[in-house]
Amino acid sequence: MRDKAATRPDTKHFEESHQPSSALKAASLNLERNYHVFLSFRGTDIRNNFLGHLYAALDQKGIYTYVDSEELRKDERITPALIKAIEDSRIAIIIFSEDYASSSWCLEEVEKIMECKEQRGLTVFPVFYKVEPKEVRTPRGSYREAMVKHENKFGRDSEKVKRWKKALYDAGSLSGWDLNDK
Repeated sequence: MRDKAATRPDTKHFEESHQPSSALKAASLNLERNYHVFLSFRGTDIRNNFLGHLYAALDQKGIYTYVDSEELRKDERITPALIKAIEDSRIAIIIFSEDYASSSWCLEEVEKIMECKEQRGLTVFPVFYKVEPKEVRTPRGSYREAMVKHENKFGRDSEKVKRWKKALYDAGSLSGWDLNDK
């Protein structure tokens, strides 16, 4: 049964040429979990363009994908339903965009995703959308600016900020897809 919080982004501009990887196709064969793919993204950056195309391509291939709605993001902490969606997924695709690290919610997600990778064997595939992997890992550029703001809010030596930095470093170090078409 599909979660009512999972919504479909705008897919009107979908092109037939988008094809998911063989790993995503293989994941659709395993029905033990509720979702095949969990998409982590910063909505203001990509919800109605890249995300719509990606979701449509996955959906067309019968790959059950979790995409949260903007209404869920009223608080800074991720909800238990979202944590369960991450835990129940086979694959997590993290779409790192310019504004991703500015969101405490996104940083909580990436931390949980990387925890599930280590503890549950979740497959994690990063997409670097208009950012370089090194910007995510080090952090640099908009990621550095965002982390400075989080350090000011939570404290430079905050355990939370340290966990977020580690999660960004670990996820940014994975092989993924670089869509840096600035």
